[in-house]
Amino acid sequence: MEENIGLLLDIAKDSMKKGIQHFESELSKIRAGKATPDLLNGIMVDYYGSPTPVHQVANVNIVDVRTLSLQPWEKNMLQPIEKAIMAANIGITPQNDGTQIRLFLPPLTEERRKELVKRVYAEGENAKVVIRNYRREAMDQIKKEQKDGLSKDAAKEAEDEIQNITDSYITAIDKHCAGKEKEIMVV
Repeated sequence: MEENIGLLLDIAKDSMKKGIQHFESELSKIRAGKATPDLLNGIMVDYYGSPTPVHQVANVNIVDVRTLSLQPWEKNMLQPIEKAIMAANIGITPQNDGTQIRLFLPPLTEERRKELVKRVYAEGENAKVVIRNYRREAMDQIKKEQKDGLSKDAAKEAEDEIQNITDSYITAIDKHCAGKEKEIMVV
C-alpha cells in the first residue's frame, strides 16, 4: 500500500512538472518587445511536401534587440519560409532580400503591453487548472486506495502531501506570470 502512495506522489509530481514546462513554453511564445528565436516555435514550413519546423530549415539569429534574421540552408526555401511566417499570423511581416529573411519587431504600445499581460495571466490560469486537475486525479486515486485498505492516517498524510505539491506549483506559476509581466511592461 505505502509503495503505491509513493508511486502515486511521483506520478503527480511528474505530471505537474510537465504542466509547468508546457506553461513555460507557452510563455516563451509571448513576445515582450525583444527578438527571440522562440517567437518562431510552432511555425511549420512546407519542406518538399512535409511540414518542418522553421528551426530545421534555416539558421535563426538575433541581429539586435528588435530584429531576427533567418538564413535558409537552401536558397529555394526563402519563399516557403516567408509564406509560413505570414500564415502563422505572429504580427510580424517578413522582409526577404533574396538571401535571407529579416523580421523587424515593432515597438510595443502601452495598450498592446496590457493585452499581452492579460494573455500571460490567462495562460497562468490555464496552467493552474491543469495542475488542479492532476491534484484531483491523485486525490481520487488516494480515495480508491483507502477503499482498498489504506489507513485513514496514511490517506490523510498523502492528501496533505499532494496539496503541498500543488501549492508549490501554483506559487511557481504566479512567479512566472509576475516575472513575465515585469518583462513586458519594461519600456
